[in-house]
Amino acid sequence: MITDAHQHLWTADYGWLADPALARIRRDYGVEELRRNLRIAGVDRTVLVEAGRCEAAETTGFLATAADTPEIVGVVGWASLTDPALADVVAGHRAGPGGELLVGIRDQVQGQPDDHLDRPEVRAGLRTVAAAGLVNELVVRAAQLPSVARVADALPESRFVLDHLGKPQVRAGADGLARWRELITPVAARPNVVAKLSGLVAEADWDHWTVADLRPFVVAAVELFGPDRLMFGSDWPVCEVAASYAEVLAAIGAILGGTPDDIFHSTAVSTYQLEIE
Repeated sequence: MITDAHQHLWTADYGWLADPALARIRRDYGVEELRRNLRIAGVDRTVLVEAGRCEAAETTGFLATAADTPEIVGVVGWASLTDPALADVVAGHRAGPGGELLVGIRDQVQGQPDDHLDRPEVRAGLRTVAAAGLVNELVVRAAQLPSVARVADALPESRFVLDHLGKPQVRAGADGLARWRELITPVAARPNVVAKLSGLVAEADWDHWTVADLRPFVVAAVELFGPDRLMFGSDWPVCEVAASYAEVLAAIGAILGGTPDDIFHSTAVSTYQLEIE
């Protein structure tokens, strides 16, 4: 069985899609198109991740969609980590349709200052999420990776998931690799952090990337985290700025020599505590 630990759904009116550079993915992406891609790529189950709308209604809608979509076995919803009512927000989502499928919370940390995760009110929110038994999902820029290591130390009771390997500058080649490896190594040393092999084509040259461009980042991630703390994620449909769903899976599979169960399934199941029949 293959489980995709990171995919999205959205409509063309999401604000961040107004960026002219994103014209190629500025359209609606729904469940039926997801299902077509899963069939083509041979993927069985997915985790649906918030898509930058930054509204509670998106999470409510995604949970309801997941409840009606057997392929979606978990939802990482959005919530503001600095919301004083965060515990009530989480409880409200869990009480609604599909609430049992809420597996994590992700705020848009990548748009914040480099030390955002060091703020006391942010850490209080992360503790609230952990106390609810949910994963703290982090989408950050490479420059924010030192703060990820610090917060993982400060909150050993939390399960952290690092999206997109912390967004290394794949397009920068060897220089990007060296800088990212320096920043990611302390993060990987924290046992409560799991990372996603996802989003790499979006950090590469969209029109000219090759498997060879991605390989050193994937190999380093396996070395540093180990396969039991890595998860495959398509990052569909963001990946379509550079590659199809099937092309992303094929690229990671080519580097790993196949689709090992831990990276392509069991790590996601254990990290998100998924119930898969």
